[in-house]
Amino acid sequence: MEIKVSELSLIVLIGSTGSGKSTFARRHFASTEILSSDFFRAMISDDETNQSVSGSAFEILHLVCNKRLNLGRFTVIDATNVQPEHRRTLLEIARQNYAPAVAIVLKMPPEVCHERNRSRENRNFGPHVVENHTRFLERSLDQLSVEGFQAVHILESPEQVDQVQIVRIKEEFNRKDELGPFDIIGDVHGCFEELVQLLTKLDYNLTPVVDSDGQMTYNLSHPQGRKLIFVGDLVDRGPDTP
Repeated sequence: MEIKVSELSLIVLIGSTGSGKSTFARRHFASTEILSSDFFRAMISDDETNQSVSGSAFEILHLVCNKRLNLGRFTVIDATNVQPEHRRTLLEIARQNYAPAVAIVLKMPPEVCHERNRSRENRNFGPHVVENHTRFLERSLDQLSVEGFQAVHILESPEQVDQVQIVRIKEEFNRKDELGPFDIIGDVHGCFEELVQLLTKLDYNLTPVVDSDGQMTYNLSHPQGRKLIFVGDLVDRGPDTP
């Protein structure tokens, strides 16, 4: 099973304690890409299970998440995220940074979660925790697709989890591999003749071409391999606005 995600995504893992989120994260993502609530609780209090510092832990997690997305870095949130109010802040951070948010839900049977928790020394709490998480998760499943996630993937068994492959897709608009050198030009506003004069002054070779409608266009090249970036309005007013 392939899960295709943008290389600029925010991945939000969702599931009860014991569902295998941290193991899933370590298997598919780099350690620097994973923001774990347990890690930030331990950073603050030296105890990753100390729920009394969860507020501060998530405050730092959200701060780091925002900084990473602002730099265009792929980011994964490893927390239960079973309640909508916990997902709401993450979705807002993703929206502010123009990053698609993808939900990966580990909807494991409660008995699987119970068994895993019993085998972990630092998860010595009663089964009611898993039961509460499971109940919150069931209520959330129908909401996820309308909360703002670009995609929702639900895994319902350990076998499905083991079969997953994460495939990162490069977005068409991602031009970070373009190295230039660049000539950056602001608003043109239909001043085509002046633009041609400017490009000539910048040593671009302009080869005139007449298209099928009889319109004159130009093929551009530069002897030093320079590239043009237009950052403003090409049309809107001026003598050569369609």
